[in-house]
Amino acid sequence: MNFRDNLIESDAGIERVVKGSKRVAVLGIKTEQQAGQPALYVPEYLVKAGVEVVPVPVYYPDVTHILGKPVFRRLVDIPGEVDLVDVFRRPQDINAHVDDILAKKPKAVWFQSGIRHDEAAETLARAGIQVVQDRCLMVEHRRFSFR
Repeated sequence: MNFRDNLIESDAGIERVVKGSKRVAVLGIKTEQQAGQPALYVPEYLVKAGVEVVPVPVYYPDVTHILGKPVFRRLVDIPGEVDLVDVFRRPQDINAHVDDILAKKPKAVWFQSGIRHDEAAETLARAGIQVVQDRCLMVEHRRFSFR
């Protein structure tokens, strides 16, 4: 299989990723104090939609729970499988997380709206991980979950 097949851009591919994501680790999630920011209200939406969200904040070292769920500091520390890693990190900060993502081996990685990192996406795709870039998971979830 060509690694490019794992770079998901088609509606059908995005729908498959969305519908296959029952357990989502949110890398770069914010806390309830940042309620107006997408890195909190997107995962909050997912929880309300019945998705299991696993918070992986990058900052807030004293926080132990977000959205009532225990936080993990690294993806590899999360017990069990993860269907999707939803990434809220600036493009220049993504490389620091690639090894952790590769070690966790989720089925897919989602770079939120405005986030693109073609080099990291290719690395993940070559490892067999599907990658969606520069799309809002909340928007796409709403679009496909009611079909």
